[in-house]
Amino acid sequence: MPTWLIILIVVIVVLAVGGIIARSQQLKRSRPAFERSLEQVNRDLAAAAASDRGWDRDTLENAARRIYAAEHGGEPLELVLVEVRDRPGTDEDEAVFRCGDKELTLGRRDGEWVHASAR
Repeated sequence: MPTWLIILIVVIVVLAVGGIIARSQQLKRSRPAFERSLEQVNRDLAAAAASDRGWDRDTLENAARRIYAAEHGGEPLELVLVEVRDRPGTDEDEAVFRCGDKELTLGRRDGEWVHASAR
C-alpha cells in the first residue's frame, strides 16, 4: 500500500473522530438551553390553549394550589401548567400542572376544578 494512501486514511480517520468529539461537546453545551427553551414553548402553548378556550388561568392556578396544599400540606414551590385537555363537554376538560417533581391533574365537576381522581 502506498505511503500517501496510508497518510490519507489516517488523516480522514483523525478528522472524523475529531468531528464526532467536537459535535458531541457542542451538543452537550447547548442541550440545557435547548431544553429550557422547549419547556418555555410548551408552557406558552399550554397557556395559550387555556386562555383561547375561555379557561381562566387564575382560577386554574388557585384550584391547583388549593388541591396540592390539601394533599401535601403546603403550597407547591413551582406550579407550571404543562397540558390542557379540552374534550367535548366541560366535565371532560383536564388541566395538568407540574408541581416541582410531582404532576397534578385537575378535572371539572359541575363547573368547578377538582382533583381528577375525585371526579
